[in-house]
Amino acid sequence: MSAERKRSLSIAGHRTSVSLEDAFWDALKEIAAAEGRSITALVAEVDSRRGEANLSSALRLHALAHYQRLVDGSSGAKSD
Repeated sequence: MSAERKRSLSIAGHRTSVSLEDAFWDALKEIAAAEGRSITALVAEVDSRRGEANLSSALRLHALAHYQRLVDGSSGAKSD
């Protein structure tokens, strides 16, 4: 398991630090690239709709939901 890596970002006009494991940073970079936007824009979107949740947790859940949607979309069983 990799240690958490802290990164500083500017979101909604203020600086914040987010700590995530490398695997989650890699996942968020991949998601942002697939959507044609920056990781900062992706984090800002998650931040804007996270409510009272911790930002790091919200980002982990966003990545998880993204990959679950991919799996659910590709595992549709065909009947004969």
